[in-house]
Amino acid sequence: MQPKTTLPTCLAVFAMVLPAAAQQIQDPTRAVTPAPYMDTNPGSNLPAQPVGPEDLLSLQVYDAPEFSRTVRIASDGSIRLPMLKSTIRVEGLLPKDIETLVAEALQRDKLLVDPFVTVNVVDYHSRPINVTGAVRTPTIFQAVGTVTLLDALARAGGLIPDQAGPEILITRPNGNTKTDSIQRIPVKPLINATEPELNLKLTGGETIRVPDVAKFTVAGSVSHPGLYPIMDGNSNTVITAIAQAQGTIQYYSHTAYIYRPDASGANREIQIKLGDILQRKAPDVAILPRDVLYVPDSSGRRITDRTVTALTSVAGGAAVALTYVLR
Repeated sequence: MQPKTTLPTCLAVFAMVLPAAAQQIQDPTRAVTPAPYMDTNPGSNLPAQPVGPEDLLSLQVYDAPEFSRTVRIASDGSIRLPMLKSTIRVEGLLPKDIETLVAEALQRDKLLVDPFVTVNVVDYHSRPINVTGAVRTPTIFQAVGTVTLLDALARAGGLIPDQAGPEILITRPNGNTKTDSIQRIPVKPLINATEPELNLKLTGGETIRVPDVAKFTVAGSVSHPGLYPIMDGNSNTVITAIAQAQGTIQYYSHTAYIYRPDASGANREIQIKLGDILQRKAPDVAILPRDVLYVPDSSGRRITDRTVTALTSVAGGAAVALTYVLR
């Protein structure tokens, strides 16, 4: 005679079996990751490039969480992992090459038999590009992926109109030597894409400087005294300078002066026959960068050397204010 099974007993058995059965049911939409390995690398989407000092790496060693960590490359280009007898030099290597070195080191020190290592770059710090000068937003950023000269200028907001000079200076580290190499890139063919080879590829370590355009000053009895840019070509003369200042005002002196700094920094005074030049009775005179063209009033008074120095050294707004005082 078989013993009777009561309802409470059935319920107790069902309660014990239900959790075990539930563990056998997998949600097909849920990805399962093996417990010993966790992908905690936030920088896996960064492109693989040769690494350098201060770059941050994520190392994952399968089934060995004690070796899985983020590590920053030291100034000597090496990394150190716990329990390894020596550091591992990684500067200039790709992440896949570092994976091989770390695995070999773990085997060599008899810490793991056949380690599986993955390395990703979390953050680059060894590839700075510095953009300065006549750009809207001077900036420093890392050369991650493909970066060109035009990309760098765009990151800095572009060139400032009427302020950027005709050339861009690119300074690059010159290997192990103490001197840097400097390359000059003309702006017009670069921007107009007439010479595509000028749009250089940047790899990090470059300083891009956009010098201000050379300027001269027109002061005294003109409609709009102030600072004006030196134009391209050979068209920077007294007549074009007066035209940029929108002409002379009434009772101006027919004798004007150009104050030009020499090699020592002293200002040399050049007297010109302004009236004859404007009437095409005398040859025009060239205007050079940092010149001060001063047009006196009919009294013919000159300006002092101290004033000339102030006009060539103060900022644009202050220079314009000072030139109005000289009327």
